[in-house]
Amino acid sequence: MHLSTVETVLEYHVLSPTHFCFNIEAAHWPTQKIVSERLAISAGSALRSSVDRASGNRYIRFDAQPGPLKVNYKAEVEVEVDTPESGAGLHETPVGEVPDQIFPYLLATRYCESDVLCAEVGRMFGALPPGIGRVQAIVDWIRAHIRYQPGSTQSTTTAHEAFEQRAGVCRDFAHLGITFCRALNIPARIVVGYVWFDEPPQDFHAVFEAWLDGRWVLFDPTGMAPVDRLVRIGTGRDAKDVAFATLFGQVRMTRKEVMVLEHDPRPVRVLSPVTQAPAAGVILPA
Repeated sequence: MHLSTVETVLEYHVLSPTHFCFNIEAAHWPTQKIVSERLAISAGSALRSSVDRASGNRYIRFDAQPGPLKVNYKAEVEVEVDTPESGAGLHETPVGEVPDQIFPYLLATRYCESDVLCAEVGRMFGALPPGIGRVQAIVDWIRAHIRYQPGSTQSTTTAHEAFEQRAGVCRDFAHLGITFCRALNIPARIVVGYVWFDEPPQDFHAVFEAWLDGRWVLFDPTGMAPVDRLVRIGTGRDAKDVAFATLFGQVRMTRKEVMVLEHDPRPVRVLSPVTQAPAAGVILPA
C-alpha cells in the first residue's frame, strides 16, 4: 500500500460568463482509499457534484462570472494496486466472451483509430503469442520508437498522427497502447491520475489498461512512473472522457500547478507552462 498527498492549483481569468466542469478529484475506485480531501473554489455559483458509477470519475460543475477564479484540490490517498509481470500468464479473452460492459473498449474512438491501424498492428504484433506478453511487447515498442517530446502534439492529436510522427506526450503514448491493443481485439482504456516522477515537470499523467483474464491491468508506455502508485482521477475510452477541465466560455488560464508527495521520496512542485484555454472545449492531460 502506498500513501500519497496530491494537490492541484488552477487559476483562470474569466473573460465571459463561463460554465466549468472539472475532473480533478481522486476517483471512487476499489484500489484506492481517500483518507482526507479538501476542495476550495474562490468564486462561482453553487457547486454541482456527481460521480459516474461505472468509472468512479467525479465531476464538479459551476458557473463563473468574469474575473479571477482559483480552484484548489488537495487529498491524501492510499493506493494498493496489483501489477503482474509480463510472465504472469494472463491470457487474452476471446471477443465472444468479452462482457457487455467491457465490449465498448474494443471499439475505435476519436483519438484511438484502431480500425485505421489494424493492418499495420497485425503485421507488427499479430504473430506474437496472445496474452500479457504481447501487451508488454506493445509497451516496449512504444517506449523504443516514440520520442517523449513535450509540445510535439496538441489536445486533438490522434494515435495515428502520433504513430506517423513518432513523437508525443503521455496522452499520446497511452492512446497508442490502447489503439494497438484494440487492433488486436484486446479491450483497452485510458487512465489519468496523479503520480510522482522526476522528469518532465510534474503534471497529470496518462497510462492505459488492458483487459486480460477477466481483469484490468495497468501499463505505462512512457516508463516515467510506477503504475502501482497512481492515484486515479479518470477512466475512459480515450482522452476526451478524462479531460481535467471542460469549459464553455472565454477564459485564460494563468496558473496550473500539480504536486505529488509520496511519503518516502521528496516532493516535487513545479509550475506547468501557462496555456490559453479554448473558448469552448476541453483541457487534456499533457
